[in-house]
Amino acid sequence: MANAIPNRVLTRLLWLPLLLLLSACHIDMYDQAKYKSNQPSDFFQDGRAMRAPVPNTVAMNSFKPDSALATGKLNGELVTNLPPEIILNASLLARGQVVFNSYCSPCHGLAGDGQGVIANRGPLVVPSYHTDRLRTMALGYFFDVATNGVNRMYGYGARITAEDRWAVVAYIRALQLSQNADVKALPPDDQTKVKAGK
Repeated sequence: MANAIPNRVLTRLLWLPLLLLLSACHIDMYDQAKYKSNQPSDFFQDGRAMRAPVPNTVAMNSFKPDSALATGKLNGELVTNLPPEIILNASLLARGQVVFNSYCSPCHGLAGDGQGVIANRGPLVVPSYHTDRLRTMALGYFFDVATNGVNRMYGYGARITAEDRWAVVAYIRALQLSQNADVKALPPDDQTKVKAGK
C-alpha cells in the first residue's frame, strides 16, 4: 500500500474543485459603482457622466479614404479647387506658409523657385512652381505629390495631416499668383502702388 494517497491530501484535493467554483462567483466587477450613458454626474464639473471624445477622434464610418480631402481626386480625376472642408482664408494661408517653410522650402526655396538650400548644394534639380506647366496644374496634383511623392521626393502623407497638406497647396497657389500676377487685373490704386514700387 505504498501508493496510497494519505487522507489529509485526499481531503484537500476534494475541496479544491469546490473552492475554484466558489471563487468564480464574485460579481464585484459587474456590480461595481459606475455611471451609465447619459446619466447625470456630480463628479465632473459639467454634470455629465459621458465625456467628450478625445481630440481628433474620428467617428466610425465617417472617414472616407477615397474623398477629395484624403486623395486630391474626385471620381479618379484631380480636383481643381480646394475640397469643401477646407476654407480658404488668411489663417489657412498662414498655416500653409508655416508648413511649407518647414517641410518644402529646403528643396523648393522660400519663393517656390526650386532654389532651396538642398537644391543648391547638390546635383538635385528641383522644379520651380512658377513654370507654365505647374501654374496651370490642378490643385489636386500638388496634394497628390505632397501625399505620395514623385521622382526623388518622398511622400509626406504619414508626416503631415491632410488639412496641413491642403494648406500648403493653397499657399503654393498663392506663391504662384504672387510671382505671376497680371498687374492690369489689379484695381487702379494698387496698379499705381506697384508701378511706384510700394
